[in-house]
Amino acid sequence: MIRIASLLWLMMVLLPGCLVPDHRTEDPPQRWAIAIHGGAGALSKGAPEEEQRAYRESLQSALTIGAGILQNGGEGLDAVEQVIRFLEDDPLFNAGLGAVFNSQGKHELDASIMDGSDLSCGAVAGVRTVRHPITLARKVMTDTRHVLFAGEGAETFASQCGVELVENSFFSTNRRREQWTQRRKPKKGTVGVAVLDRQGHLAAGTSTGGMTDKRWGRVGDSPIIGAGTYADDRACAVSCTGTGEEYIRHAVAHSVAARMMLAGQDLQSACDAMIHEVLQPDDGGLIAVDAAGNIAFSYSTQGMYRAAADSSGRFEVGIHEQMMGDPGD
Repeated sequence: MIRIASLLWLMMVLLPGCLVPDHRTEDPPQRWAIAIHGGAGALSKGAPEEEQRAYRESLQSALTIGAGILQNGGEGLDAVEQVIRFLEDDPLFNAGLGAVFNSQGKHELDASIMDGSDLSCGAVAGVRTVRHPITLARKVMTDTRHVLFAGEGAETFASQCGVELVENSFFSTNRRREQWTQRRKPKKGTVGVAVLDRQGHLAAGTSTGGMTDKRWGRVGDSPIIGAGTYADDRACAVSCTGTGEEYIRHAVAHSVAARMMLAGQDLQSACDAMIHEVLQPDDGGLIAVDAAGNIAFSYSTQGMYRAAADSSGRFEVGIHEQMMGDPGD
């Protein structure tokens, strides 16, 4: 009996699966979430339905791209970059193709991206020939020891690293030219993304054509880490849209994360405090995702082009107060 018991014990140690049922299960799928904005300050509620539908359909397409990457286990940085590249190619938004004109009748583009896992970040400002500034910003993050390249330096780096270059006139559209010649300024035009991926990492990115009729190399908050973009796995990922000077003065994106980490505020409360208590009415808005996959939108304008999806099945877009599950509704 002793020998039999010893033999059974040895078999259990060496071949546990043979004698003891294995009740282990695969790890449950990790949560993911994505928030997108296409700028605060939007079409009026009375705008023609076909115009509103065009924005909703574009946001839905962008959301499908990002949600697909995250659902399939892709990196948050990839989702951020690919969604923003799509929006940079959509003339509806003030980023890339369809960027506003500066005072010289040219286009100067800004973008930034940040990895919440280690606070890596990259940004470019005042680029004129880069089709996708968000891709160049990511290359600043991954391929250099720097954070921000501007103007001619950014253009030189772009030519060296093989990103797609275009003539400055590529970004022009008749709608933006009319706004410039008539000095009608589109409100808070910027695009941005904040995500949580299945690996538990946060990331954010922002891209813009800046301010209509802007002068002398003006740079807003979009390429400024901590002002227009921020991501930290300990708290949240944030992308802002609005009056850039105010977002820089108040370090808005970083302040949302700081309120969560230092003051213990939840995501929505931290976002609302910055938009409605620190900033002035009509200054703009922001989107954010926290480490638990919660999504927050906050804005003080008449609307904000926005979209959200997560692993629970949420998938919706909105312009004004109401979010819609189907842009065709």
